[in-house]
Amino acid sequence: MGTNQKLKQINIGDCNWTNGFWADKFKLCEEVMVPYMGDVLCGDIGHALNNFKIAAGEKEGEHKGMFWHDGDFYKFMEAKTYVYAYTKNESLLKELDDYIDLLSRAQEDDGYLQTQIQLRDDADRYENRKYHEMYNSGHLFISACTHYKVTGQRNFIDLAINHADLMYTIFMPDTKHYGRFGFNQTQIMGLVELYRVTQDERYLNLAEKFINNRGKYEIKHDSTTVGYPIGDMVQERTPLRISEEAVGHAVLALYYYAGAADVYAETGETALIEALDRLWLNITDKKMYVTGAVGQAHYGASTNLDMIEEGFIDAYMMPNMTAYNETCANLCNAMFSYRMLNIHGEAKYADIIELVLYNSGLSGISVGGKEYFYANPLRMVNNSRNYDAHADVTETPDRQPYLDCFCCPPNLVRTIAKVSGWSYSVTDNGVSVNLYGSNTLNTQLADGSTIKLSQQTEYPWDGKITITIDECKNEAFDIKMRIPGWAEKASLSVNGEKIKTKPVSGTFETLSREWKKGDVITLKLPMGIKLMEGHPRIEEVRNQVAIKRGPIVYCIESPDLPLDTSVLEVYFNGNSKLKAVHKPDFLGGVTVVEGEFLLRKDNKQGMYRSIDKPNLETHQTQFVPYFAWSNRGQAEMTVFMPVVWS
Repeated sequence: MGTNQKLKQINIGDCNWTNGFWADKFKLCEEVMVPYMGDVLCGDIGHALNNFKIAAGEKEGEHKGMFWHDGDFYKFMEAKTYVYAYTKNESLLKELDDYIDLLSRAQEDDGYLQTQIQLRDDADRYENRKYHEMYNSGHLFISACTHYKVTGQRNFIDLAINHADLMYTIFMPDTKHYGRFGFNQTQIMGLVELYRVTQDERYLNLAEKFINNRGKYEIKHDSTTVGYPIGDMVQERTPLRISEEAVGHAVLALYYYAGAADVYAETGETALIEALDRLWLNITDKKMYVTGAVGQAHYGASTNLDMIEEGFIDAYMMPNMTAYNETCANLCNAMFSYRMLNIHGEAKYADIIELVLYNSGLSGISVGGKEYFYANPLRMVNNSRNYDAHADVTETPDRQPYLDCFCCPPNLVRTIAKVSGWSYSVTDNGVSVNLYGSNTLNTQLADGSTIKLSQQTEYPWDGKITITIDECKNEAFDIKMRIPGWAEKASLSVNGEKIKTKPVSGTFETLSREWKKGDVITLKLPMGIKLMEGHPRIEEVRNQVAIKRGPIVYCIESPDLPLDTSVLEVYFNGNSKLKAVHKPDFLGGVTVVEGEFLLRKDNKQGMYRSIDKPNLETHQTQFVPYFAWSNRGQAEMTVFMPVVWS
């Protein structure tokens, strides 16, 4: 734990799901997601393992996949490591050891390991940042550190240390050629993680060096930048410490901010955290969708008029159908917020984590665990009824069994595999409950004493959460319960007796007492169905509403509409009585919202046309969780609907 964090991450394996939503997702991750991904990446389709075999001289062929494909394989290894940590399935450890042995044979004597360069005659080491060497290195470090913490084995971490030592030799000195190489910056997170494991300060210093180099050089193309956009696209126009606006590629930005938060946790530099506070607010208050998704545009320009891709554009400019919202970006939003949660200890950061996990994160994978979305728009229209909608503007109209750019699937699967570790944090004198789900916790408090808790809930479908103390120290300590920002009139009791204070939405409620075995905390969060509207400056959703229940955002999907109906003909009846209905055998087990919508049929043509009072037909339907759409065949979908009030 960095000395500048109010909360400390629990150890891997301290919290285990027992039943319910996240236990089901973890089981699917263990039994389907990780094995399927292994089949893909270790076969000829994914070709990631083949790249390492070719680099090791054990197979003939050429590099296939994007320049960052090595990093995607490291994320897959990380996911498999987490599954091993919670299951202790020895066959997984053997598979990981086999991968690591291959990596060691592919690695060059001085520590260099980048198959996209090693297998090319027309590219040299650290010649051009478009080859994404930093991204691959960062995920190598993170995966290796995770493996070491889980297994205690040195085979992977030693490989990573050799690679990091080479990077330090090359990038720590001030040189014009390497100054702008901090790009797609997972290496910052990875270096800090390596520092935490080894206590070698060189790695922390190098991580900070990459931050210091941003905004330091003139924004013009040179030999290291040709072939990829420059400036705000890669967060190099403005030094981080004076940044006020999230700009450019959303994944690059949020990996950068998450890495900077890791650096702050170790150094405590005021200018860093002040900048990160500003950037977090800019994202969540002005550039984030109701689903927690970020990265409004596939192509566009920053406010400084730099070309950007897959990223942030102007505040409140939030298109629905063309929203990009890359799965990785959404997950990075949660990763950044998780670091800010541990730094500040404030519940608002956990609210964002939860929003992403239940909505724009999980939407990136099918309920079966084998198909993926790269982009996550809030509306999908498939050229129905001559509406001239480009179905492929956000990559694909439905999930795919393999994505040529394979960064998102392993990012999501590793997150599902490890999210129980985000559920609790250790405080100065106790524990905080960050995320809810049925689980058991067995961890050590800051003073080294053991605490064991068991949590039981049907969350997110039901708002009742009970936590039982199974073992604890005799002295008084704190249990901090998160009251979600969406929750109104929450109630909290201990052993059946309501607490004296009124729980406040969007805060941690601290319960401090001498706890004993068998004590029971009960939190009740009313799960009312709410209509959500956007800020008045979000023109794309003016006079439209979305449906939300608890942390879950809902949508309407064409399988739940009359035949040959487009979502563009759907209006929401503002006076409809909405009812939550749990369907355990539908879409993996979800709660739907039943209610009315109004259907307008209009065959008029032209960009602008005269209008009479439309005739709106009333229909009954069900609204489904946004994360579960596109699991019943290719479909149209919308989160926001025009609303009619009578």
